Amino acid sequence: MPYTSAVLRRGAAVAVLLGTLTVPQVVAAPAPASAVSAAPSPVPSPPGSPDVRALTPAVARQLDAVVQHVMREADVPGVTVGIWTPGQSDYVRSFGVANKATGRKMSPDLYMRIGSETKTFTVTAVLQLADQGRVGLDDPIGRYVDGVPGGDRITLRDLAGMRSGLFNYSQDAGFFKALTSDPQRSFTPRQLLAYAFGHPAVFRPGAKFSYSNTNLVLLGLLVEKVSGQRLGDYLEQHVLGPAGMRHTLFPTGNEFPTPHAQGYTDQTATGKVEETAGWNPSWGWAAGAMISNLDDLHTWARTVATGVFPDGRAMVGPALQKQRLTTPATGIRGAGYGLGIFDVQGWIGHNGSLPGYESLTVYLPSTRTTVVVLLNTDIGYHGDIEPSTLFGEAVTRIISPAHVFDLPAPASATR
Repeated sequence: MPYTSAVLRRGAAVAVLLGTLTVPQVVAAPAPASAVSAAPSPVPSPPGSPDVRALTPAVARQLDAVVQHVMREADVPGVTVGIWTPGQSDYVRSFGVANKATGRKMSPDLYMRIGSETKTFTVTAVLQLADQGRVGLDDPIGRYVDGVPGGDRITLRDLAGMRSGLFNYSQDAGFFKALTSDPQRSFTPRQLLAYAFGHPAVFRPGAKFSYSNTNLVLLGLLVEKVSGQRLGDYLEQHVLGPAGMRHTLFPTGNEFPTPHAQGYTDQTATGKVEETAGWNPSWGWAAGAMISNLDDLHTWARTVATGVFPDGRAMVGPALQKQRLTTPATGIRGAGYGLGIFDVQGWIGHNGSLPGYESLTVYLPSTRTTVVVLLNTDIGYHGDIEPSTLFGEAVTRIISPAHVFDLPAPASATR
């Protein structure tokens, strides 16, 4: 599985590296030459140049060209890209349409579903509770949540680091059928866990990395039990409010503030493309249900990567933040995964993908650069490759050639 929040298919390749809520996975083939090599070529940085190139008008034009090239190649209806580095000009652009039926243009102010970026918020809540001494990262989850197979051996750290060995509920065939047959259906966390617990463990706890949305559902239940609050209420009071993120929310159903983009997916019962703005994201819950916008994700990129709120207060204490950013290898070259966060070639953050929407929010500490990508489709390029990955790679090849956000496919992914 991935590090995003898609749902049903996707190359265990790129997906695994992005954090998707997916179901059956297939091998993601390398992008054909026409996808990347035919794109406008960035001007090479001179030797000894800084990690991020200055956002001059010429570089902005290169970015415009490559983003529109990827849109055409991957058939993406609309995309917004934001790039910010202190002391440099900002790059904020929207291309294409937010709604194909009405022709409404994509714009930076739109609310978007952010899928597995939700994981970064849920794990933040766990780390805050650990800071307060109310839980320990090496506590077994069985101490807090009943009925977890092997719950006396699986730790909170295993869950947050995707090393629990628990089966990913979104890969269950029954779950796939239930979701695609009624996309507005509401799932409870316990229903999601039931799909997972009907399968044996994939490996013993801590043995290796394997992306599983089941882990985050358990951590969400932990937060609710220990805090005595609903997960969305806890996040609003202790994370979103203090961060000043007024356009980010944890929905309880299929509510979607306006203005928002329409989403487009082929992860459907028939395989035909459908609109998804009204779909219920409860199946993602603590692993992928949240909504945000460009400005809030700009704020969140630095906040989650540093553990410090914009006003200078600690969101997560330095000791636990250091543990969060310890990112052991995942089996994918150049990519590590810590506690609900990844590091891909130096870029720290997460991505998200669920039917109709994809996002990417990453931060480069050496230059304090943030990149946010938001788009209104999750339809894979050539069937398998996440379009958000194509944009992330194309943009970083131009602005940070020494730190390219590339997610190569593993050689042995299976359905």
